[in-house]
Amino acid sequence: MIIIDVKPEESIDRALKRYKRKHRAIGVIKELRSRKHFTKKSINRRNQIINAAYRMKKFATA
Repeated sequence: MIIIDVKPEESIDRALKRYKRKHRAIGVIKELRSRKHFTKKSINRRNQIINAAYRMKKFATA
C-alpha cells in the first residue's frame, strides 16, 4: 500500500502528483501487465539478453 503524508500547507494537487510519481516508481501497472499472461523463464531470459544487446549497441556508439 502506498502512503502519502499530506503536509498542512500542501495542496491536494501536489499530493496527488507525489502519489502518481510514487505509484509509477514502484511499478504497479507494469507488474499487473506482466502477471496478466504467464511467460516461461527461458523466454524471460531470452528477452533480457535481447534487450541487453540492444542497449549495448545503442549506447556503445554514443
